[in-house]
Formats: sequence, C-alpha cells, structure tokens
Amino acid sequence: MALPINSAGFSDAMVVLGAAGVVIPAFARFRISPVIGFILAGVIVGPSGLGALVDRWPWLFYVTISDAHAIEPYAEFGIILLLFSIGLELSFGRLWAMRRGVFGMGAAELAGCALLLGLGLSAVGASPLAALGLGAALALSSTALVLPIAGTTGPVGERAFAMLLFEDLALVPIIFALGALGPQAGEGWSAIGSTLLKGGLTVAALFVGGRFLLPRLFAQAARTKNPELFLAASLLVVILASVATTASGLSPIVGALLAGILIAETDYREEVELTIQPFQGLALGLFLLTVGMSLDLAQVAAHWPKLLAGVVGVVAVKTAVTGALLRVGGTGRGVATETALLMAAPSETTLIVLSTATAARLIAPADAAFWQLVTALGLTVTPLLAAAGRLLRRQVETGSPDEVAQTPDDDCSARVLIIGFGRVGRLVAQMLDAHGIPYLGVDADTDTVAAARARGYRVGFGDIARPGMIEHLRCASARAVVLTMDDPVQLVRIAARLRVSHPELTVLARARDPRHAAQLYRAGVTEAVPETLESSLQLSEAVLVELGLAMGPVIASVHDKRAQLRAKIREMSALDRDPLPRTRRPVEEG
Repeated sequence: MALPINSAGFSDAMVVLGAAGVVIPAFARFRISPVIGFILAGVIVGPSGLGALVDRWPWLFYVTISDAHAIEPYAEFGIILLLFSIGLELSFGRLWAMRRGVFGMGAAELAGCALLLGLGLSAVGASPLAALGLGAALALSSTALVLPIAGTTGPVGERAFAMLLFEDLALVPIIFALGALGPQAGEGWSAIGSTLLKGGLTVAALFVGGRFLLPRLFAQAARTKNPELFLAASLLVVILASVATTASGLSPIVGALLAGILIAETDYREEVELTIQPFQGLALGLFLLTVGMSLDLAQVAAHWPKLLAGVVGVVAVKTAVTGALLRVGGTGRGVATETALLMAAPSETTLIVLSTATAARLIAPADAAFWQLVTALGLTVTPLLAAAGRLLRRQVETGSPDEVAQTPDDDCSARVLIIGFGRVGRLVAQMLDAHGIPYLGVDADTDTVAAARARGYRVGFGDIARPGMIEHLRCASARAVVLTMDDPVQLVRIAARLRVSHPELTVLARARDPRHAAQLYRAGVTEAVPETLESSLQLSEAVLVELGLAMGPVIASVHDKRAQLRAKIREMSALDRDPLPRTRRPVEEG
C-alpha cells in the first residue's frame, strides 16, 4: 500500500514532530520556556499564519496544519496525561493535607474572581445572565500551562495546584448550572444532582477497584520485562479511568488524576512516570500548538484595542482577587504576588464554558467569539506573566535587586560564603556547621532560599552575576568563597571576576569534570573539585575496603591517586605554578 504522503494527516504529523524537534532544543538553548515556543509555532503554522498562504504556494501544505480541529483530540489527551502525571506525584495523605487549600482558598478564589469579573462586565452593559456566564468562564485558570511552569511543590506550586484542583472539580457543576439557567433549560438542576451522584459512585468504584487490581496488573506487566506491555498497561489505565468519569458526567481529567493517585500508592509509580513522560510532553506540545492556531491574526489586528483592554482587565481583576485572598490567608507578599500573576490568565476550560453558555443562549455568539480571542491571547501571555511574577517576587522579598538577607553573624571576616545553595551547597554548610565555622549561603532562586531558611540554614537571596553583588557581599573580608552553582559557564566567569577583584581570596569551586576543573584553575580558583573524579575515588575506596584491604593503606593510595589527578589537571590548565593564592587562618571549633 502506497504511503499517502499528500494526506493532511501526514503533513500534520510532520509539522508537529518538526515543531517539537526544533522548538524544544532551540528555546532550551536560550533558557526560554518551550511553552512560548510551541504557542508561537502554532501561530506560524496555523490557519491564520502560513496556512492562509497554501492556496498561493501549495508547497506550504507540508509545513502547515490545515485543520486545527483535527489535532484537538490529541491535544486533549495531552492534558489528560498531564493530570495523570500530577496524580503520580500525589498521595491520598497529601490530598487530605491540602483539603483547606482546595476547598477553602480554591473555592474563595474561583467565587471571588467570578463575582468581580461578572460585576465588571455588568457595569459595561452585559446582561446579568451573560455577566454570570462570562465571569464563571474567565475566572478559571489554565491547569495545562500553570502546573508545568510552577509544579505542584514549593510555595507557589502548592498554592496554585490547590486552586487549580478545585477549579477542575468545579468545572462540571459550572457547566450544568449554566445550562440550567438558559431559557430552554428543562430539568437542569435535577441533572446536576444526578451527575454528582453517578460521579461519586464512579469515583468510589475506581478507588476500590484500583486499590485491588492495579498492583496485580503492573506486577504482571513487570514480570514480562517488556517495556511495550508496561506502556500499554499505563495508557489503558489512564484511558479507562477517563472514559469512566466522562460517562458518569464528570470531566475526564478527574479520572486521569484519580488513576495517577492510585498508581502512586503502588510500587510502580517511578516506572509508570518514566514510561509516559515522552508521550505527555509531545501531547502537551500539541495542546500548546492548538492555542497558537486558535489566534486569528486578522481579527486580532482589527480589534486589538478592545482585545487588549479585555486581556488587561481580566488579568488585573484576577491578580488583585487572588493576591488579596492569599495575603489574607497568611501567604507572604512575594509568594502571593507570583501566584496571583501566574493564575491571572483565562484557561483552556474557559473555551468549554463559553461554548456551554452560548448554547444555553446566555451569551451572544459574537460576544463569545470576542472572549474566545481574549482567552487565546491570555493563554499566550501566561509564560510572560509567570516570568513577571518571579521578577516581582524577587523585588518584593529582597527590597532591591542587590539586597541579601543578613544572618545574625556580623563578623564577615570569620565566615565562609557559599554561592549556590542547592544539594552541594547545603552539604558544605552542614560540614561547616559541624565544625563551628560560620557561613552565609547565597542563592538566586527564591524558592531555594525560602526552603533552606525553613530548615534552619543561614542563607539569603542574591544573584552573584549581578554587577556590584561581589562587593555587596564583602567577599574581600570572607575567610573563603565556595562556588557550588550547577552552571559550568557561570562558575568560570564568577571565578575570574573574584580573582581579578580579590587576588588574595581563597576560592574553591565545584567542577563537572577534569576539563572543567582545568578551566576553573585558569580562571584563578584555589581548588577545583571535579565531581566525576571524587565519586570514582570514593567508589574505589569502598571496593578495596570491601575486598578486605586495610583501611590505612587504602586511604593513603586514594590520596596519592587524588594528588596525581590534580597534577594532571594543573597540566591541562597550563599552570606553571601551584594554584594556591590563599591565606590560611586557624579554625577554632566549637
């Protein structure tokens, strides 16, 4: 059978895979979220982009998507897989612990945004029912965009996830309520009760059945040692759970989330997560492409002042309501600011609610079309809102870009500065603390700083790459500076700046490998510790000891080998001197 190379399906598949192959590495190289790349790609290859020129240049058929609706089912499957993977990170214990955030803050955020947006729309001429429908639709936030950006852990991720989870649970009641309010509604309210009853029974059946069947299913799949069978079992569970909740009247994402939580309680969570991850990323990229393709550039150009006002109005109202509620709930200003901006844009589910309200004759078709464009634009700017939120959070939490929270230790000459406070930085701090040596950790990630402070570390916010930060930290008077950042290029750059500004300063750095260590020595560090060599030496020591050799000779041989390797690294760096521009100071432990 000949391959139908001129079919729409073939060209669409080629465009999607090509976009994934180009967008992800290109935007990762510039450290830009691939979310923006997929949306822009959708705009370019969609019907209102290059797709509009197919009649003039037929060859564009192979690099554009002719029918945006044809790939929508796959895009929806991407959202289902996203919720499934989120469920894998959860547990029933964590969900129970989140109940106040979900049904307290989540309910207040949705109701508050819907009410204020409805009042605003009513004030500009919308009828009460239309304002209610539009307010409920625009109050929703994008699970598919927010969670990949914020995650489900950390100060921002936990709060955003709690609110999004309530919105997902409330979606079906909102749809039925709007249908019941329409002029042609029949037994709308009784349908809500019936759906909730059937949905509750379905969730209970999935819960009971999943607890007993899933461990046995995945155990059997694991025994075969066949990755394809494991993948098939994982996708089967997701699809069956989504179909079951859809048949009962609930959203398919409820079933996907529940399936993920049930599997998270088994021993196969990690394997399932790794198995579906490639499919989830590609399917979610499809969803983002459809967001870009939904933008009609001609309509945007014709009505941009109104569209801009609509987007700004929705973002402003939702930011104000969400931020105020979080502050009332005791959340810090920085976290509240970032979370509020992240949740400010409309959602992909907004389009569903708008369609329902239009079908129920609550909203005129022309108004629905306008707000669909606003929603598409809002989804497009969500990554930009997230970036603005992170920037504002830094400004709010630090007071100024170069301010670092000070520790009780005011004697700068007695402390060690640890630049970068991730896994390596924390371990260095623990060892310094064990010997009574004061330190100050500095990190450019506010979440890392907040988490470390909560665990009792002496750490503050600061971006060492910013001009003036080295002087602000008073590095010249520090006992030593330890560079532990997980960025090889930045490590070399900062080491060179430190050596130029403070020739006598002791600078120790983490290195990826011997080649990177040689670069650091050339930049002027006192010591560079390659991770790969140290782990190999530790493994060699463990092997020799387990084979019965005496500890003393083993340690001596490891030290000799380390000295040989350091000499080779110095040769690689072309140094004709011992890289030790240090002034040792006696250490008083205690």
